[in-house]
Amino acid sequence: MAQGTQASLKTSWYLLGPAFVAAIAYVDPGNVAANVSSGTQFGYLLLWVIVAANVAAGLVQYLSAKLGLVTGRSLPAAIGKRMSRPLRLTFWAQAEIVAMATDVAEVIGGAIALRILFGLPLPLGGIITGVISLLLLAIKDRRGQILFERVITGLLLVIAVGFAASFFVATPPPDAVVGGLVPRFHGAESVLLAAAILGATVMPHAVYMHSGLVLDRHGHPEPGPDRRWLLRVTRVDVVLAMAVAGTVNAAMLLVAAINLQGHPESASIDGAYTAIHNTLGATIAVLFAVGLLASGLASSSVGAYAGAMIMQGLLHRSVPMLVRRLVTLCPAVAILALGFDPTRALVLSQVVLSFGIPFAVLPLVRLTSKRDLMGSDANHPVTTVIGWAVAIMISLLNVVLIYLTATGSA
Repeated sequence: MAQGTQASLKTSWYLLGPAFVAAIAYVDPGNVAANVSSGTQFGYLLLWVIVAANVAAGLVQYLSAKLGLVTGRSLPAAIGKRMSRPLRLTFWAQAEIVAMATDVAEVIGGAIALRILFGLPLPLGGIITGVISLLLLAIKDRRGQILFERVITGLLLVIAVGFAASFFVATPPPDAVVGGLVPRFHGAESVLLAAAILGATVMPHAVYMHSGLVLDRHGHPEPGPDRRWLLRVTRVDVVLAMAVAGTVNAAMLLVAAINLQGHPESASIDGAYTAIHNTLGATIAVLFAVGLLASGLASSSVGAYAGAMIMQGLLHRSVPMLVRRLVTLCPAVAILALGFDPTRALVLSQVVLSFGIPFAVLPLVRLTSKRDLMGSDANHPVTTVIGWAVAIMISLLNVVLIYLTATGSA
């Protein structure tokens, strides 16, 4: 029995990975911009938003993975199956806008990192980021899902080291951290940044994608012990991946709160790099930039992967990855070429993402709660209530954000 348990444990570790690919979406350059801006402007105030968003994301990602394993369909395919063609096209259009907003964040972040590290012009850095993301996707196409997961997980570790390295130099005061866990806001701008953090954490394309990732990795197991075991492994996968992502996100905000608070000129990513360089030294600053670059490269490839899965599920059509990459790359390169503030563009892209969250989460909760679809693996009533609560709270926050933006308060 002991040997069997040990073998089962080793096999379980081998099966981990899909959630870590999805977790890259939670530590992308949009997170960097939102978290650095939050820490610089409001110190520890919005730390509770990161914690709450990460817990919500863990639940949502597990439901997405469960849907894929139990039904044998990705979330986009399951949604599209229940829609008429005009409704499917409309749904796909909003999902595609969200995918483009995602790409804006990833490409701009990679471009900023390349400018910091090598002095490259932003448009050139954006193009290089897009090309490298294609090369990462080629690994999946030519060498398979498992190697792609290992590469992305390796980049996730680089991101974690890059953004947490400063804690070896300066640590936050415990009382301030505890104070940041108390839910509250301070003016309209803090609500805008909270929505940006939320949009950067509970990311629609990651919700759509996770269901397809587990299918690519595990297939569609029949009901019984194998499926129950895979669902248990998936829960562990999600918990571990979201723990890493949540720690990295909290580290970004805490680094900004410790070193940059009260210096509004440091609210940009470039300003944050300069301030970290001046306060913590060149080594920590370079690690920060390397973490940002790894974030842009990994998340850009994962975003393109998700966009292709969304199109396949909703439109039942495949577009060559090079064509998709060129189409979604254009808005980001245009923003860089026209001279818009890249950090502000990153934050606003995350706000756009937050508007797409209900379109992913509401159908997901509904589908996974249907016993005729999920059988005995349908959500527990408590899980369904929590899922609806998460989706409704996100939707209400978006309504507040629309009002603030329309009235000019944000």
